[in-house]
Amino acid sequence: MEILLPFQTPNLPTFFLLFLFVYLFAYFLIFHNWDPKHRAGASSCLISLAHGTPAVFMAIQALTNTQSLTFDAPNALSHNTVLEFSISYFLLDLLHYLIFFPNDTLFILHHLATLYVFVTCRFIVHSGSFSLLVLLILAEVTSLCQNVWTIAGFRRADLPVAGKVFDVLSLPFYAFYTVVRGIIGPLFVYKMGVFYMNDENSIPMWAWVSWMVVIVTAILVSIVWVFDHWIDWFRRRNYQAMKKVA
Repeated sequence: MEILLPFQTPNLPTFFLLFLFVYLFAYFLIFHNWDPKHRAGASSCLISLAHGTPAVFMAIQALTNTQSLTFDAPNALSHNTVLEFSISYFLLDLLHYLIFFPNDTLFILHHLATLYVFVTCRFIVHSGSFSLLVLLILAEVTSLCQNVWTIAGFRRADLPVAGKVFDVLSLPFYAFYTVVRGIIGPLFVYKMGVFYMNDENSIPMWAWVSWMVVIVTAILVSIVWVFDHWIDWFRRRNYQAMKKVA
């Protein structure tokens, strides 16, 4: 079975530099003529794109190539590589929020909590990566759609094509997000909780309890977020329908 020793050669610096390059390329070249707020936000979306879909495929490959897939199995080499890939992204995006949006407390806390879970799994506990990779897949499988939708939303007020892209993507994105974050995610987390409360679980109690608190909180926030956007979507639909009637 593929197991990584605790202090084997890390990929973290390489991945961090990769995301930094993507961010700077986006900020100074791709979005250089955007207004400052949307310029930074769009650059963040681009590194999210560079992380999200690749992370899904990396995690799927890592899981399919691992023999032991239990919630407390030791981390495999490929699992740790995926964790370091994601840690690098969240570190850089956290710096982005601290520099450009220091008052965006929710996102800053989200990134800090996610980093706590990934870092403790990778560098302290050295096990439990199976559940985190599955959750990473569920979290990032909507990344492509979400980031295109977000970037379009930045320019929908002044660019008609962006407004059309935003409107076209809204319904399928909300539906996909709801299924993944509101149904599949909670079911998997329930299975995690049942396993962790079993006496045979080898994950330290401090680790799995804190992980569950972070994960359950993140899921609840995601459900509230998409619920708010559903309400906004229905309001916009009703407004457009009333305009047509008038």
